[in-house]
This record gives sequence, structure tokens and C-alpha cells, in this order.
Amino acid sequence: MKEKVSAIIDILKNRYADAPCALHYSKDYELMIAVRLSAQCTDARVNLVTPGLFAAYPTLEAMANAEISDVEHHVHSCGFYKHKARDIVLACQMLLSDYNGKVPGTMSELLRLPGVGRKTANLLLGDLYGTPGSVVCDTHCIRICGRLGLSQGKDPEKVETQLRAILPPEESSDFCHRIVLFGRDCCTARNPKCAECPLTMFCREFSA
Repeated sequence: MKEKVSAIIDILKNRYADAPCALHYSKDYELMIAVRLSAQCTDARVNLVTPGLFAAYPTLEAMANAEISDVEHHVHSCGFYKHKARDIVLACQMLLSDYNGKVPGTMSELLRLPGVGRKTANLLLGDLYGTPGSVVCDTHCIRICGRLGLSQGKDPEKVETQLRAILPPEESSDFCHRIVLFGRDCCTARNPKCAECPLTMFCREFSA
């Protein structure tokens, strides 16, 4: 398994030299907001919505003091807008009241924030703090790692635990970003482009 994981990591690195987060942000709390908006919504849609939202509320204080109904208007097209708007405002208020205006750097602290689950927390830890072992289990990660035999099942927390046990901690965050890129342009859910896939030798579902 160690050799297999190393080979997969190297292939993905070769295909995607850079491994940026797909969500656009310039401040730590903006990434927290963008990830919350991305739940059951595409990153592309979120990146269309956040410029207007961040322009309307250019500081953490402004976002924390915003009327939830006004935030709903800005994020409406992201879906589940009432829940997302409420979580965004309340989370920003907690950043000010409990964390000195900074997104905290531990899993336990992050999970206290409204709307922040393990997927969001791991992404924030990996991208903001470079925390080793940060594994972001989104739908791409679960699907592709299952196909490659790196994990079993579809429960995000169980898959996270399985991947954490086999991925080099220093590679885990970038690995997850690369898996997202790979899931978008090659190993798609419905019509994977197996003919151009560089990982077919590891794939459980590939048939020549």
C-alpha cells in the first residue's frame, strides 16, 4: 500500500504541479465562508457569489453585524441559503467573541463554529495553517479513493480515518486538492475518461 500511495501521489503531482484551493479568498474568514457556501454547490458558483458578498461586508465586523436576511439575498443562488446565511453571520460573531477575530487553528475549536464540520475544518487547517494530516473528504475524494482501493465505504469520517492512516501527513492536504482537480477533468462521476486516465493500473472499476 505504501508504494501504491507513493506512486499515485507522484502521478497526481506530475499532472497537477500546483494544488491550489479552488475557492477564492484573501482573508482567513473569507475561506471559512466560501467553504460553507460550497456545501451542495459548485466551487464555480461560490466564486461568482463571494465577490459581491465580500464587497458588501468588507470586514469581519461588518459580516458579524449583518442582517441575516440581507446575507440570504447575496447567497441565495448557492442553495440552502437560509441555513448558510445564518451560519455565516453566527460564525463571524463567534470569531470576534471567542477567537480574537481569527479563524482558530485546531479541530476542536473549529468544530465549535456554526456550520463547520470536519470537511470544512480539515480544509481550513490545511490551507490556512499547513497542518499535516489534514484530509478533506468531499465527494470527489470519496469516489476516487474508493475506485483506487485507498478507502472503503462512503461515510466521510470513516474514509478520512482510512486515508489519514496511509497518506504521508505532509502530502495529505495537497493530495485532496489534486483529487478534486482529477475528479473534475478525468475521473468524473458518471462518465470517467478512462482512456486518458494515468491511474488505471490501480483502479478497481477500470476494464480495458
